[in-house]
Amino acid sequence: MKEHKNLLVGGRWVETKKLIKVTNPFDSKTIASVCTAGAEEIEDALASAHKAAKSFGSMPAHARAKILTATAENILEQKDAFAKTITLETGKPLKESRIEVERAALTFMIAAEEAVRIGGEFMPLDRSLLTEKRWGLTRRFPCGTVFGITPFNFPLNLVAHKVAPALAAGNPIIIKPATKTPLTALLLGKAIVEAGLPDGCLSVLPCDSKLAENIVVDGRIKVVSFTGSAHVGWHLKSKVPYKKVLLELGGNAGVYVDEDTDIDYAVKRCLTGAFSFAGQVCISVQRIFLHQNIYHDFLKQFVALTQKLKTSNPMNENTDIGPIIDLENKKRIDAWISEAKAKGAKIVAGGESHGNLYQPTVLVNVRPFMKICCMEAFAPVVTVSMVDSFEDGLEAINDSIYGLQAGVFTRNIKKAFAAFESIEAGGVIINDVPSFRADSMPYGGVKQSGFGREGVKYAIEEMTELKLMVLNLT
Repeated sequence: MKEHKNLLVGGRWVETKKLIKVTNPFDSKTIASVCTAGAEEIEDALASAHKAAKSFGSMPAHARAKILTATAENILEQKDAFAKTITLETGKPLKESRIEVERAALTFMIAAEEAVRIGGEFMPLDRSLLTEKRWGLTRRFPCGTVFGITPFNFPLNLVAHKVAPALAAGNPIIIKPATKTPLTALLLGKAIVEAGLPDGCLSVLPCDSKLAENIVVDGRIKVVSFTGSAHVGWHLKSKVPYKKVLLELGGNAGVYVDEDTDIDYAVKRCLTGAFSFAGQVCISVQRIFLHQNIYHDFLKQFVALTQKLKTSNPMNENTDIGPIIDLENKKRIDAWISEAKAKGAKIVAGGESHGNLYQPTVLVNVRPFMKICCMEAFAPVVTVSMVDSFEDGLEAINDSIYGLQAGVFTRNIKKAFAAFESIEAGGVIINDVPSFRADSMPYGGVKQSGFGREGVKYAIEEMTELKLMVLNLT
């Protein structure tokens, strides 16, 4: 891998003097140095996007679809390079990085399909004598330049979920990737440029938070799409109250397992949901609520399988759990677990760490007010609690400031619909964990988990304006 990476500014590769070092969270070694954007590069990106917006917005749908399809093909042709880059800069196990690459390619393929399906309605308006012979015609138009801010944990597919729908809709886009993981976003930028994207329509700008805020408030930005912490997301929203802002802010996802459930299946799914990518997923299983009649059997199996997971170098094919992204987050996790133990919680698996490697950890005897329960852990840590009934399980899931996704295991269809109706979340996953996500489905949350929806079709709707034309045929 090269030691020096330039910025992508409006389709052009630009070198700057200010650099950031990208380090491998497993061994803290420097992977590469990346140029960061200053005021000049940001102005160039904004100006080139603004200049390109009109012509790109009028580009035929089939031409945009062709670019998106070619991007997907480019990603798959470089699958190994993408997967290796993801693992080196995030610490994600290599086998999980490969899955992310495949998902990102699929995201662009879905966007290619949706680009040619952006439609509208033709409607009669003759509901009264005054509106006779009037017809309405609706159509979606691109909003203009989109600014996307992405986190470290899915440095390819979460970028794809902002770039692909923006381009499908005919919007130029500027991406600010996480400064810990800019390499994958820059590699994606190269794949998109090589797919034939017109100049000005894409910039990838690693930069500091103050400069990113300047982009958010710039009048040439029409849509802001942010994935990250609630604190930062709501702050940015407050800066632009009249602008379209999409916020995906994470959560502390809960799962309820009913007494009629196939325990073996539920245990395996909860294990995957809790510990994939060391729990550094905004819909990672963090809180498990078990009906009292299955509590002990479930917990015994869950702990046994947790203890078999291998925590090691993420480049090894048999590694299940790689490192936490940095030492700062490791210290935070230690503090939250220590607080829980001091207030009566008990560790029944894990609880130890070596460097940035954190053993998968299971806690019982927890209380809702403990940080490890009520905040977003973003760690390979899960709490397991007993509840008396189905209703208590749903109530426990809702006892949260977050509402992104939730999971319910039950064989009772009435209970499934009751959960769907009563759980306060953007998605309710029946007989699976809340970490399930298909890239075509609507994805987003309520409460402190944000608002707006991703999933290509739904993100396109967020990034376009519905316009009405009325025909008077009298």
